[in-house]
Amino acid sequence: MTAFPASALATLGQVYPEQPTLLDHDLVGHELLDLEALAALAQRLPPQNVEYNRGDVPVGLDPAATPTNGLSVEETIRRIEECGSWMVIKFIEQDEVYRRLLHQVLDDLDPAVAPATGAMLKREGFIFISSPGAVTPFHFDPEHNILAQIRGSKTMTIFPADDEGLVSGAEHERFHNGGHRNLPWQEVFAGRGQPFHLTPGKGVYVPVKAPHWVQNGPEVSISLSVTWRSEWSYREEYARRWNHLLRRAGMTPRSPRRWPHQNHAKSLGYRVINKANRIVRPQP
Repeated sequence: MTAFPASALATLGQVYPEQPTLLDHDLVGHELLDLEALAALAQRLPPQNVEYNRGDVPVGLDPAATPTNGLSVEETIRRIEECGSWMVIKFIEQDEVYRRLLHQVLDDLDPAVAPATGAMLKREGFIFISSPGAVTPFHFDPEHNILAQIRGSKTMTIFPADDEGLVSGAEHERFHNGGHRNLPWQEVFAGRGQPFHLTPGKGVYVPVKAPHWVQNGPEVSISLSVTWRSEWSYREEYARRWNHLLRRAGMTPRSPRRWPHQNHAKSLGYRVINKANRIVRPQP
């Protein structure tokens, strides 16, 4: 199986790692990505790796106010067409069969990725199952991500990763110190995003930390998200953590710079401090 045609790899190679783009894929109809197979997968994985809630939520959602749907995992999947819910099956690589699928897909992408950011690190996969009209709130993620639409349709609106009028430096730092992925939303943000309409056979590349939200279409949706980290993404994270330390000391640090800048100095500073702390205060 080849997950992406040569034309998709050429497109990704032209914009990676900083620009979102639509990509064609060949995963529609895969036997591991229908509702029956996913219901079985959800039962095999640890309960904490299946997250689900009501899908009729606002674009800006306080994670503490996330509404439950009152159903079990299996009921949610079996009744997804009518139960008004959103679900994600996380870390599918824990299952041997899905791990092979994940690595097969990412291996296909490697020729477009490795020349820019090197090896694909921390390979992980997520499968989203959504009721008609469900919303995924405004948030960001620390990984490089490709979301491949398998069934139904949705629109993902992606915002510039470097726009601190949307997400402040302090908000980035909060996330990297254990904060939730959901972000504060203001209606004035709406026009600053780029909508990408996804139908079966289409996917979208989402850059590291690019804020986005998702509106599901009028049918049940199934989407596969394949993610990876790079050394660059880790340097961005560690630079943010370094800035958090500086902010706690009363300073107003400058945010890490986006690709192709590498943020070596701040990343190294944080790694040295973190290693020293581990030596002084070893984990029990």
